Amino acid sequence: MDSPYLRIAAELRRRIREGELAPGDKAPSTRALSREFTVATATAARALGVLKEEGLLTARPRSGTVVAVALSRPRRRARPVELTREAIVREGIAIADAEGLGAVTVRAVAARLGVAAAAVHRQVRGRDELIRLMADLAYGEERHPPEALDRRERLAAVARTLWRIYRRHPWLSNLTPLGRPLPLPGLLGHSEHMLRALDGLDPRTTLTIEILIYAYVQGLAVHIEREAQMLSATGLSSEQWLDVHGTEMSAFMASGRYPLFTKMITGLGPEGYDFDLDRLFEAGLSALLSGLRVP
Repeated sequence: MDSPYLRIAAELRRRIREGELAPGDKAPSTRALSREFTVATATAARALGVLKEEGLLTARPRSGTVVAVALSRPRRRARPVELTREAIVREGIAIADAEGLGAVTVRAVAARLGVAAAAVHRQVRGRDELIRLMADLAYGEERHPPEALDRRERLAAVARTLWRIYRRHPWLSNLTPLGRPLPLPGLLGHSEHMLRALDGLDPRTTLTIEILIYAYVQGLAVHIEREAQMLSATGLSSEQWLDVHGTEMSAFMASGRYPLFTKMITGLGPEGYDFDLDRLFEAGLSALLSGLRVP
């Protein structure tokens, strides 16, 4: 009799070949396979690993493990593209959003646009300038509401605007450390709105509050990109990763050395904890503004 992981792999292989799982579809999670086939999550993960080795499944950045698709041919354009600086920058942003900042090169942008790299170099001096222009355009995508808001509402509005931008462009939060902000018009626009809310406070307090808000939003947003990187590297979603390491966690709890941790985890019940970054962002923002005593 075949091992359980081989039986699971065979069933998934059948679903793929018969079209029940189409190219690009997300593969079942280890938790879902564990429930369906009544096996340990490690066994389910091993089955998924077999299909990855066969090339039937692949890890797609920011999507998880999906049914593999054949490489598409380079797209042909019906007519030459007007090669403007903005077109180049937007293509760079599209690459970074889909594949991460490491995939952005002048050659990659040129290939996507169907032009020679030399043509791109005539518009931007190199990768560093390209990334700087990408960041400026990304930060400038959103405008702040003109209506009158009180201090707390305005600070919260700026923080939420930055969060939405980082959500769309996860690479942006990893671009520079907090102490080395880029002098970009798009970024300074957000600062101006934040400073409008803080106008009237002394300069040192104003700058401290501004830095703390940037630190909070950027610090949480960093984990959007890190999760995407781990997903790409391991092929496991955060849920699947927890499933694989569930045995180790159970061993820690059974040891009796961590009673408060055990109490917290068991208190969550069978439904567990919904790790939702958007919900955590709102909870943290409220706590931060209250802690700063922003009325």
